[in-house]
Amino acid sequence: MLAMMVDLEEDEEWAMTDELEEDDFDSNAVAGESALDRIACGLGGKIVLPMIKQHIMTMLQNPDWKYRHAGLMALSAIGEGCHQQMEAILSEIVSFVLLFCSDPHPRVRYAACNAIGQMATDFAPTFQKKFHDKVISALLQTMEDQTNPRVQAHAAAALINFTEDCPKSLLVPYLESLVQHLHVIMVAKLQELIQKGTKLVLEQVVTSIASVADTAEEKFVPYYDLFMPSLKHIVENAVQKELRLLRGKTIECISLIGLAVGKEKFMPDASAVMQLLLKTQTDFNDLEDDDPQISYMISAWARMCKILGKEFQQYLPVVMGPLMKTASIKPEVALLDTQDMENISEDDGWEFVNLGDQQSFGIKTAGLEEKATACQMLVCYAKELKEGFVEYTEQVVKLMVPLLKFYFHDGVRVAAAESMPLLLECARVRGPDYLTQMWHFMCDALIKSIGTEPDSDVLSEIMHAFAKCVELMGDGCLNTEHFEELGGILKGKLEEHFKNQELRQAKRQDEDYDEQVEETLQDEDENDVYILTKVSDILHSVFSAYKEKVLPWFEQLMPLIVQLICPSRPWADRQWGLCIFDDVVEHCSPTSFKYADLFLRPMLQSLVDASPEVRQAGAYGVGVMAQYGGESYRPFCTEAIALLVGAIQAAESRSKENVNATENCISAVGKVMRFRPECANVTEILPHWLAWLPLNEDKEEAAHTFDFLCDLIESNNPIVLGPDNSNLPKIFLIIAEGVANESVKSEDACSKRLANVVRQVQTSGGLWTQCISSLNEAQTKALQSLLSSA
Repeated sequence: MLAMMVDLEEDEEWAMTDELEEDDFDSNAVAGESALDRIACGLGGKIVLPMIKQHIMTMLQNPDWKYRHAGLMALSAIGEGCHQQMEAILSEIVSFVLLFCSDPHPRVRYAACNAIGQMATDFAPTFQKKFHDKVISALLQTMEDQTNPRVQAHAAAALINFTEDCPKSLLVPYLESLVQHLHVIMVAKLQELIQKGTKLVLEQVVTSIASVADTAEEKFVPYYDLFMPSLKHIVENAVQKELRLLRGKTIECISLIGLAVGKEKFMPDASAVMQLLLKTQTDFNDLEDDDPQISYMISAWARMCKILGKEFQQYLPVVMGPLMKTASIKPEVALLDTQDMENISEDDGWEFVNLGDQQSFGIKTAGLEEKATACQMLVCYAKELKEGFVEYTEQVVKLMVPLLKFYFHDGVRVAAAESMPLLLECARVRGPDYLTQMWHFMCDALIKSIGTEPDSDVLSEIMHAFAKCVELMGDGCLNTEHFEELGGILKGKLEEHFKNQELRQAKRQDEDYDEQVEETLQDEDENDVYILTKVSDILHSVFSAYKEKVLPWFEQLMPLIVQLICPSRPWADRQWGLCIFDDVVEHCSPTSFKYADLFLRPMLQSLVDASPEVRQAGAYGVGVMAQYGGESYRPFCTEAIALLVGAIQAAESRSKENVNATENCISAVGKVMRFRPECANVTEILPHWLAWLPLNEDKEEAAHTFDFLCDLIESNNPIVLGPDNSNLPKIFLIIAEGVANESVKSEDACSKRLANVVRQVQTSGGLWTQCISSLNEAQTKALQSLLSSA
């Protein structure tokens, strides 16, 4: 394979080529590279890296450029398969590769850029965090190689890979330098385009600018005026057929910059940009089906929709026709025998699946990506425009429901699923009959696809979408057949969950078991747990819609949920099993007590569990028990108090991994005192509870604690206010921190009540001064914003 990769031709014109030739992709070198990539992924880094490392090192020191080129391309090819082993020696590899950015031969410099770009993707974000300074300066330097446009373009492409996965905080310090370099190159290449018609570097630089803006977001505002006039100029004037890709990429760049800098900065140009887009769109019917501008246009429209919000609605009549056309693309498929196969090659855009018996199933992949993008954009419009999209809901739902079974592309099925609850939200404005009609049209298909979807990532999206729909439609949205089918499917998913766990345990006893196998098993485990969270989402939506009426149906799943919360199960099983029983208590009480023997002991024991996630689920359960459970749960609330207080006062209870569980415990103590005061020694616990406030991480539970705090203050509770109102400065601090951390939002009911508390103190001179003097600047500002907004 490495020998094949050295099979390169000397080509004097290579560095100056402006078009990438098709035969660049079917040479021996490229075939060797692809084979190496597959071998590395198939055998893994433990086997491949030790075998190949010395060969690559020797090649990189060879005086013949072809060997150095092949060595660098080999490094790019094995990154994915040898990920773990290469990560351990990444510093050594990067330092070595960067030397080749200044190699005397342009094709070696090209290969060095290729390796950097590939590593930036394969090892993100570690690569960006560790090597940002070296890599950015090396790429910017290589981009200045005016005599070798092909190398320049590839350095720009590597920069795109680097910035796409670069954390914003790391990129911002380099922003000035990046922007200046990119601007100089863009201006020079724009001149070249006008004089010589060359465009390869400009295409890449425009995308580099887009990528930098996308990562920098609002920090790009100062540089907006530097780029926008030139970019608009390209879209206006690059109308020749050979400049279609450049024009498409520039449209993408303008829309990404607009999204990055925000509506206020972009607005003066928005109208002109929209006119340019509209002009392209009007010529859309003249565009050929394979015109690269189409997919860029579709994405740009969706970004413009995000920027303009409701104001975008006026453009829908122009946009929707071509978008629906692209989303409706039907792929060309064929059933072929071996002889037919010889006449069609994969290079013609066909992919084949061998069905055995000398037969293959072929699909022409052209247009599939565009179809997926178009479907995703329809999702974006429904999400951004809500009732403004209502005119199109019927045609979109008719397109999307059958696409839940579009097995040629995962992205299409994901978009179809995501669209369902959003389309229902859009349709609400037309009244309950229209909404119910639409729900009936999608409901059967959604339930069936939960049962049949083969890909776990897509499945989780479909389950999530179904749960959202049920939540939106509420009581009565599922009939007996739906419940029957759904019950069978969920039962199957839970049984499969346990079976998969057993299979993984068996593999751990296998003689081939090693670290790499464990890594795969852990990935599978995470996938399974994620599906379990979606089972929980569906049950949550069903319980919140149907309340205790649904309990007889739920009984078929009960033994499996009880199995999840057994002490011997992994923590994630126990966490999600408890979450499901939390929902039973919250939505189906007091009837839920009938099943209390199945879950109450494990729930109370979970409050002292080693896993914070399990403690959090248990604490939430105690809170809803106090709030909704009813009389029967009283003894358990009493028993829980000591366990909750113990968890809150434990060492490390506020550490990063424990804080969410601890805040749920604090909230639960508050709920017991508020709804079941007879179960707690309120006089003793209340001063402690006050000292534990505010909650900063769990915003939902924070709202409950502030509600209770308002009750206590408004009823002049002597323990909370303290003798002579001496606790008020502490209360002010809690309120100010809550507002500063956004635990109190202006739309929350309690924000008005809290503002009233503050206003009452405002009238009592000395006390007000005392309360305000204990606050820092951010807290004082937060109080002022509370007073002005509530």
